Amino acid sequence: MAVRAKQRPGPRTALLGGVGRASRALVLMGLALAGCAAPVGVLEPPMAVAPDATRLDMLVATTRAPSPERGVLFSGERADASLASFAVSIPPDDRREIGRVQWPQALPPDPTREFATLDVTALSGPSQIDGWLRRHGAKNRRVLVFVHGFNTRFETALFNFAQIFHDSGAEAAPILFSWPSRGGVFNYVYDRESATFSRDALEKLLRRLAESQNVTEVSVLAHSMGAWLAMESLRQIAIRDGRVPARIRSVILASPDLDVDVFRAQLNSFGERRPNVVVFLSREDRALRLSRGIGGNVARLGGADPAEKPWIEEKGVEVIDLSGAGAGDPLRHSKFAQNPNVVRFLGEELINGASRDQQSELRGQIEGLSMGVAQGVTNAAVFAIGAPLAIVDPDLRRAYSNKAQ
Repeated sequence: MAVRAKQRPGPRTALLGGVGRASRALVLMGLALAGCAAPVGVLEPPMAVAPDATRLDMLVATTRAPSPERGVLFSGERADASLASFAVSIPPDDRREIGRVQWPQALPPDPTREFATLDVTALSGPSQIDGWLRRHGAKNRRVLVFVHGFNTRFETALFNFAQIFHDSGAEAAPILFSWPSRGGVFNYVYDRESATFSRDALEKLLRRLAESQNVTEVSVLAHSMGAWLAMESLRQIAIRDGRVPARIRSVILASPDLDVDVFRAQLNSFGERRPNVVVFLSREDRALRLSRGIGGNVARLGGADPAEKPWIEEKGVEVIDLSGAGAGDPLRHSKFAQNPNVVRFLGEELINGASRDQQSELRGQIEGLSMGVAQGVTNAAVFAIGAPLAIVDPDLRRAYSNKAQ
């Protein structure tokens, strides 16, 4: 008999009494998220592969500690960087809604209707990374690396990126950099410190990818608090080397939970020869309104008004205003991934480099879109460093090799 996947409990309204403004803001955020909490423990392989499902091979670099829980694999605790190859099964498009993850509601997952993990393989060194890129890299040697945000468990990061990558139609090799978020709305400070903990690991990964002969161009897509982490890692590279490597062509910041003054300082550290920086923002982003209250009432980059200059006038910054675009997220914090037109725009224009006629058509399909988007913002890759991945449960490790054959 299948075991129902556990559901994350939401905070109770009783917690609202006797807390300060910042804590109350987090409680309200938690209440908003409670209804859309993702199940946990879902990374067990299915009993069989669905023949009409899409298999997505993904490289995962992480600073999370391995988890002893079956079907979890990585916790929200911190560890040395490790690397693994994942294969994710995505249901056929006629059985799913574009912009949504179909979460397993029972175990093992049903790959005909739900996202599932088919295989996990630990990778321990540069030669294995190069081998993975040779086997799974795009013909154009482009790679896209995704850095997730606050309040994100590992399975959420994995499946969300699989959804974004698949629905966008990106022509690149997908790389996930997952840092140690505990996946709880009351862990904002811990998550922020974990992002700081992960800066050096992401810096080393980006430096290695920029030097690889298996990669021609690099794009970084970072969401929410992950935007701060990505910008900090690039800032460290620029300070050490005097510039950001030329192969890092674009940095796409989606709903960045990033102080606008900090963003300006980070960008200035890049020097004159900068990557293309694209910012998805929305004045309707409720999560960033709460973050602004916690952060001393300084505007967050992802929730700023593009009409309020001079922050928007920084050299190399392109802005996509999604204030009028619809999305199912009650906090309106993930429009870039959940709105079908926006996620298609992300892949076809920003990652793949659509023609000018295609760009105009895509722009016209996005409600409230106002931007100056660079044509052909491109690609990305990531190499991993540090200790190899350890899957604690040996039976689960064997299951990945045997069940999904």
